[in-house]
This record gives sequence, C-alpha cells and structure tokens, in this order.
Amino acid sequence: MKRFLLLVLGAGLIALLGYQLTKPEPLDPDIRRQTMRAEYYASAARRPEFASQQREPCADHRPERQPLFGGLHVHTGYSTDAYAFDTRVSPAEAYRYARGGSVLLPPLNADGVGTRLLRNERPLDFMAVTDHAEYMGEGSLCLDPAHKAHSTMVCKVYRGDLRLPVSDIMQPLIRMLSFIIYGKERPTSVCGADGSDCIERSGEVWQDIQRAAESAYDRSSECGFTSFVGYEYSLAEKSSNLHRNVIFANSAVPPLPLSSKEAPEPSLLWQWLQDYCLDSGVGCDVLAIPHNSNWSSGRMFFPEYPGAETLEQKRAAAALRKRLEPLVEVMQVKGDSECRRGLYGVTGAVDEQCDFEKLRAPSEIVEDCKDSKGEGGMMLKGCQSRFSYTRYGLIQGLAERDTLGVNPFEYGLIAASDSHNGTGGDVDERKYDGAHGMDSTPEKRLIKEYDVPGGIATGSPLRYNPGGIAGVWAEENSRESIFAALKRRETFGSSGPRIVPRFFGGWQIDESICSGEDLAQQGYSEGVPMGSVLPERPASGGAPQFVLSALRDSEGNLLQRLQVIKGVMRDDGQMEERIYDVAGHKPGEASVSVETCQPSGPGSTSLCARWQDPDFDPRQAAVYYLRVLENPSCRWSSWQCLDVEGEKPAVCSDPDLVRTIQERAWTSPIWYYPDAGKPE
Repeated sequence: MKRFLLLVLGAGLIALLGYQLTKPEPLDPDIRRQTMRAEYYASAARRPEFASQQREPCADHRPERQPLFGGLHVHTGYSTDAYAFDTRVSPAEAYRYARGGSVLLPPLNADGVGTRLLRNERPLDFMAVTDHAEYMGEGSLCLDPAHKAHSTMVCKVYRGDLRLPVSDIMQPLIRMLSFIIYGKERPTSVCGADGSDCIERSGEVWQDIQRAAESAYDRSSECGFTSFVGYEYSLAEKSSNLHRNVIFANSAVPPLPLSSKEAPEPSLLWQWLQDYCLDSGVGCDVLAIPHNSNWSSGRMFFPEYPGAETLEQKRAAAALRKRLEPLVEVMQVKGDSECRRGLYGVTGAVDEQCDFEKLRAPSEIVEDCKDSKGEGGMMLKGCQSRFSYTRYGLIQGLAERDTLGVNPFEYGLIAASDSHNGTGGDVDERKYDGAHGMDSTPEKRLIKEYDVPGGIATGSPLRYNPGGIAGVWAEENSRESIFAALKRRETFGSSGPRIVPRFFGGWQIDESICSGEDLAQQGYSEGVPMGSVLPERPASGGAPQFVLSALRDSEGNLLQRLQVIKGVMRDDGQMEERIYDVAGHKPGEASVSVETCQPSGPGSTSLCARWQDPDFDPRQAAVYYLRVLENPSCRWSSWQCLDVEGEKPAVCSDPDLVRTIQERAWTSPIWYYPDAGKPE
C-alpha cells in the first residue's frame, strides 16, 4: 500500500508539474503591481549596519585600465535547485573558493557533508553570488526543524526524506520540482495563507548573503578581490526563460530581493529597481543582466512593450529597459546564445561558428517561430526564434532606435558559469567537475539524455559545458571601478579561457597603432572603446576604423583568428550579418587529435590589426563586435572519455558526440548611428 501511495503521489506530482509549466497564466497587471508594492517590497534601499563604507586606495590603479576576470552568475546551496542537487556550499564558502580556496562537493556522506574536495587554482578578481530569489524563504523554512513548515509533505520531498518511486538519477529533479509545481504562487502549507512566512524568511537569508559579500570584499590597498551583492530573478513564461541576474553596486540594497512571484514580468522588476534603488536617495545603484536567451523561445528580445500603447509610452519603456539592462550574458553552462544558423528573417554570411555549444543540435530540424513568440524553450521543445539570440537582439535594437529614438537592446556582452556548485571560475574543459551537484562523476556527466517522467523535458548533461567567464576593463579592482565598467559596457566574455581582447573604433585611427606600445592610450584618444557609440561622422566622410587585439590565455591554447561581426537591419526588414576575418591563421591550418587531445599547427600568442569597414553605408545604422577564436581543442567530453578507466560509457563511441571545440571571446559592440551626436 505504501509503495502504491508513493506511485500515486509521484504520478500526481509529475502531472501537476506538467500542468503548471504549460497552462496559460492569466496576468492582471493591476493586481500584480499591488502585490509587488505590498508593504514587504515597498521599502527603499538601505545600508546594513555591518557594512563598511571605508576602503584604502588601491595600490594598482591604471588610467588606461586593466583586464579583470570574474563571475556574476553563481549559485550556492541557498538556491533550492542547487540544494536539491546536493550542493551544500554557502555564500561565504563560494567567495572563499573564488579567492583561491576550496569547497566540498557531492556526493554527500551519511552526515550530509560533501566528499569531493575541489580547490580553485585560478582565483577570480571579482564575483557575485546570485542565488534565486524564488523559494529563498521556502528552502530555508524547510530546513528549520523549529518551524511548522518542516513537517509538511513538500518539505519532506525537498529534503529527500520522502523518496518517490523513480530512479536515483531522478530523485534530485523530483526534489527540485517540489517547489516548481506551484508555478507563480507560493505553497501555503509552507508560507502561510498570505505568503508572509516565506517573504520574511527570505529577508533573513538575504541578510546572510549580504554579510558574506561584505566579509569577502578586500578593502585593503591590495584590492585583491571584489564582491558584489546580487541575486537571480528567475521568471519563466510558458516554459520560456526570462531570467535576470541583479547586481548591486555597493552595500546599499533593498531589504528584500524581488522575485518573479511578486513581479511576473520584467518591466515590473525594472520599475521596482528604479523606485526602490536608483531613486532611493541612499546611493543605491543596480543593473540587471538577462541570460540564457537561447532558452527564451524568442521572448527575450521580442520587440514588445506590455502596457504601452502610445509611441511615448513605448519610448519610456524602452528607455527604462536600457537604463537597467546595459549587459547581456552571451554564454554559460546551458549553452551559447550568440547566434544560430538558418533562422527566419536573417540573411548574409554563413557563420559556421554559430554551431558552437548549442543545447539543441544544429542538425535538429525545428520549426521556426518566424515573427511570433514560442514556448517550451526550457524543455528543449517548441520553435526556434531569431529573437532568442544576442546577435539578432543587437540588430533588432537598431530598428527599435529608428522607430522609438531609443535602443532597448544596446547591450554589452559578458559570459558566466551559472555554477550551481558555488564554484565561480571553474570553467576549464580539461578539469570539468560538473555544474549541478548531481553530475558529480564523469559517468553521470557522460549521459547523452534521459527522459523526465511525464514528458516534461529531456535531461541532457552531455549538452552542458563548463561555462564562461566575465571580463571588464577597469582602472582598479574595486566595486566603484568595476561597476562603472559594467555600466559603460567596457566588458567582454569568454567561453572559459582568460583571453584578453581590446576593441576600439573611431574615424581617424592611426594605421600604425598595432606597432606601438601605447595601443590603449591611442585607442582612447583617437576613438571609443568597446561598449560605446561612435561619435558623429566627420564632414570629411569615410568609413569607421577599428583596432582589434587579443592576447592568449597564458594557460590556454594558441589564438587562431580575430573576426569582426557586423549586423545591420536592411530596408526590407531582413537582419543582415557579416563576418570578416581580420587577422590570424586560416581555418584548417591547426587541429587537435581526438585520440590524444594534443594540438598541432600554427597559432598566435597575440594578434592585432587595424581594420576599416569595406561595406560601410553612412545612411545605415550598424553594430560591430570582436570575436576571438582559439585553435581547435578537445571538448570536456572528449577529455573525460579518455580519462575514464575500464569500460567506456556508450556515448564515447557515439558518432554524434561533439569531440572538439574552438574556445572564444566576445567583446561588447561598438554602434554606428547616422544621427549620432543628436540627443535621444
């Protein structure tokens, strides 16, 4: 009878999950706005008593700026999905790891302690712990024996005390789903009828996250590490990803992190951040970073402005988005979001590099969403859309600016890991340790796919990758300097290696700039850096010129090529992409052996070039960014197939296994507008 009841419970849980993920969600903006502005969230930012405002001046301060590497998307055991996957790393421990320390990862022993020691051999310069605001309180209450929620069935499932009749590999997923089945509501058995128990507890957890960031911040003159207070806003619409990481500039933050439960559309998040942070009068500053647009079913960059009817209202909505979202995450463990080949409405060059780290194989035949939004992206289902990819969002932004006078998609680029192990910066293909707790061994990582019961999704650990890393050009390693770099978009992202790219644009850049020792000084004096808009075109005319350079990672592979990616919106509404090989070696001259993972062939430790757009049309707005490609190397899956002793997992002999990749870096774009210099 007990087993029968468990089967019924499991089937009911799975069926309810499927319903919650796919049912239409009626949205009453007025009711939701009232909920969002309830007394719990209608409080301005404040500085906690434990936060210091004093720091020593940094000894290493460089006017021409220096490259700093970090992570702005890292989860700990305070995220309920990470805890369900057996991650027990705390925010304080995650910051310790980022600075060169160690953590204990699953599998857990009988006392619930990790048994796998992982030490960080390459410390980060900066990091933010970004645990999910959703269920932050629920998860904490379920682990509190003194609270009445502890004995509820949902908490028993979450903790793993009640195991459903599914395979061992499915148990962590069921534990995670124990909260997700509630959709946009809160479980009243845990949170109380009005949800207040969970909201109040999330404030306590939020305080602990702030304390961890405060303790980790190096305020000495060494300026060895910078921590930021942050969290993740994890909105999903029709199983389509609309997540954002919210990063605060300093210790002045709102007393609660606003979740998608209270703000079920991004515009409500932006408005709340403006009202209770930017306009709080206590020095609070903040930005939101969308991520995994590849999961968004075309919703992330779809040109729409909910609730705005007039042109002025749309313009105001676009301006608010631009103000709060200067950056976008182009890659992380759940795949690359730069571009995809063969999408409706996109023309121009064939970019084979768009096949890089796709969650849905490039060979998969998928319906195109065309000019509509899809659904099911987070389940690897539904149609594909050009509005799911950063490159096409950047191009759409040109059209939006032409219509509204404001470009809401004027994004700088970064990358991240999205580690759910609390291990920011653990992005080495050769040493990939998994990213979600449950993928704690090579055998578990080398599973091609498994079906989640109920047809909800397909588990695909092999599709994941170690993730990327964020880069900034800042004068010093301090909150003020790094956050300023984030806001002005002088940023870049890497698929893992610490490649150092630079990208300047202007109208009169010296042809010999690469031969001198003052490239940065010349770049700033003769042009503008990545993340900027080109100044007004001079009366003498001519096409814009760019200087692009890159240094290899000292511990990584040789560089192959520097490419300029250009995007324009044609008069017929087609997005046109162009790829220019500017410097380096041709594809095919270097390779890597899949039997030994040993590279061969020519490559460069550094590359630099001055390039002028040969197809420039002064009447046409354009967006340009630099992509740096390394020589081919083994993907993590190839390394681990080689390392597994004895009988190899079946996938190691699968002809569809992706065995090699080309690691890369992307810079923030530089924009050209025909009317540059005029106020927006």
